[in-house]
Amino acid sequence: MMENVDITVIGAGVIGLAVSYLLSGAGKEVAVIEKNPSFGQEASSRNSEVIHAGLYYPKNSLKSLTCIRGKNLLYELCLKRNIPQEKVGKIIVARDKKDFLEINKIYENALECGVKTLKFLSIKEIKKLEPRVNAKSAIFSPESGILDSHSLMEFFYREAKSRGADFAFSVEVTAVKKEKSGYKITVREPKKDFFTFRTSCVINCAGLYSGAVAALTGIDPDKFGYSIHYCKGCYFRINNTKKFSVKRLIYPPPTETGLGIHVTPDLAGGLRIGPDAEYVKCINYDIDEWRKKIFLDSVSKFLPALEETDLSPDTAGIRAKLQGEGGGFRDFVIKNEEEKGFPNFVNLIGIESPGLTGSLAIAERVLSCLNIH
Repeated sequence: MMENVDITVIGAGVIGLAVSYLLSGAGKEVAVIEKNPSFGQEASSRNSEVIHAGLYYPKNSLKSLTCIRGKNLLYELCLKRNIPQEKVGKIIVARDKKDFLEINKIYENALECGVKTLKFLSIKEIKKLEPRVNAKSAIFSPESGILDSHSLMEFFYREAKSRGADFAFSVEVTAVKKEKSGYKITVREPKKDFFTFRTSCVINCAGLYSGAVAALTGIDPDKFGYSIHYCKGCYFRINNTKKFSVKRLIYPPPTETGLGIHVTPDLAGGLRIGPDAEYVKCINYDIDEWRKKIFLDSVSKFLPALEETDLSPDTAGIRAKLQGEGGGFRDFVIKNEEEKGFPNFVNLIGIESPGLTGSLAIAERVLSCLNIH
């Protein structure tokens, strides 16, 4: 690895990859440090692979702004570079009056945020689109879609490398020290050796560990609200897809902790349900078989043909949430920490959903808040 670099990106999930892609395209010397053996091995590869339309997030929040712009940038990039995606559309169902009030709030919020493509569906229209789905009413989002997140990350990685970005895998950052003209970074390499280099700028894209990386500089995560809470989500796969023939994303009204256990088609023709949401103390990706009944009880309310024998454990992921259990809305942190005494140290913290959708727009914001020439 180079001993002096312009910019160091910590983390090679989809956000770190998108940042390195845009920065290397701007002619900057970029080093990317990733503690795992390859890119995108945590939250970026353990999610629903949905391109969100920007329906749920408060107007002018970073989640809303980066989702809506990021969606457009992502579709454009995927079409231009042949990255697999499909604009399948999303149906958010309501089974009773309480659900209808919830989806109506989503509709009104989406309009306020500038998303004007939503439409209400009658029972007849729902059945025409998705005969297996049971709901009294619904809203349809034609701009929602799915993509191959690995192909997207592979594109970012190969493009950034071709532009000169230097990737170091199985390398963990252990210290970040502010110096007069930048930062001294210490890393532990695969053979447990330590290596130190200097960098003018640091971009913290460490995902689940972003709060801990911020703390390496001396920024107190508790004091500034940067502590990460782990929220686990599991998925089950529907074995017999022909039994259902669901072509679109089918969502219930959202919960306090997530968007609800939903049905997601994939680009290979499969179907998954999930994720649920459970705050946990440590990271593990095990799926308890007993959760199958919880998933069945939830999804069979709007997919009544679903039976327990239709389901098998698929995968699990961990969301990096800023709000603790029972906490209210928390927005993304995308911030140059100059006012804390750390110029050109950019923190990206709490980047959960819709981070995949917003990845390119988030990367744009990183570029705009860096003071580099």
